[in-house]
Amino acid sequence: MKLSFLRKIKTFTLIPFVIVIGLLVLTFFGVKLAPYNPLGVNLLAKLKAPSAEHWMGTDDMGRDVLSRVMAGTRLSVETVVVIMTSSLLIGILVGLPSGYFGGRIDEILMRITEIFLAFPPLILALAIVAALGPSLVNAMLAISAVWWPWYARMVRGQVLALKERQFVEASRSLGAGPYRIMFRHILPNCMMPVLVQASMDLGSALVTTAGLSFIGLGAQAPTPEWGAMVGIGRRYLLTAWWISTFPGLAIFVTILSLNLLSDSLQDIIMKARR
Repeated sequence: MKLSFLRKIKTFTLIPFVIVIGLLVLTFFGVKLAPYNPLGVNLLAKLKAPSAEHWMGTDDMGRDVLSRVMAGTRLSVETVVVIMTSSLLIGILVGLPSGYFGGRIDEILMRITEIFLAFPPLILALAIVAALGPSLVNAMLAISAVWWPWYARMVRGQVLALKERQFVEASRSLGAGPYRIMFRHILPNCMMPVLVQASMDLGSALVTTAGLSFIGLGAQAPTPEWGAMVGIGRRYLLTAWWISTFPGLAIFVTILSLNLLSDSLQDIIMKARR
């Protein structure tokens, strides 16, 4: 009975890995594997229900929904990677010197960070995109601008806990400069919890980007982006449900898989530290 339960757990944790691998395959080869041109307009085939010819139906311009969902995988994954990379980079560049030097530098950098934290993230992102103009690039800039403060605070906390450790004192006594100590000794030791948190935020980055595209502030038509596809399909929800349903399912499955994968990664790290 116990072995059967353990097998179920292993199978459950394997599912998100398989789905993520499938997402990576679609990221690199989705456009080539798509049965139709994701941007190809065919007004004679518009609003066709799912069938053997079009497995996920067609949209209001006669474009194959399956092909657009497959092509949109690359755009969604690239968007999430850019957002997380830029947020982490800014957070590290702010939190690392803030925690290590302390004093006036810490005060200035943390006050700037708290200014960004004072606003609700989504509201601030909406304001930034509205000011810059609706586009996917501006949406990525806006989301990165409101997310880096969380990583800055986390990195700062890790640096405060590590900078008085013996290995740091040993490097300092051997004549290592502050920047060498920060980037060669402290940063590698404080990145693991930060990366775990970043893996947990991947799904949030995806749904936030899709939300901005859904309301028309992110990707613009005819770009095959999942949030924009759901936004287009809401006008036909009662007559052509498939236009919104399948991109929405793609978002749901991706977020669920990323969250399960981050939980598995966190468990692996916790076991390795014991």
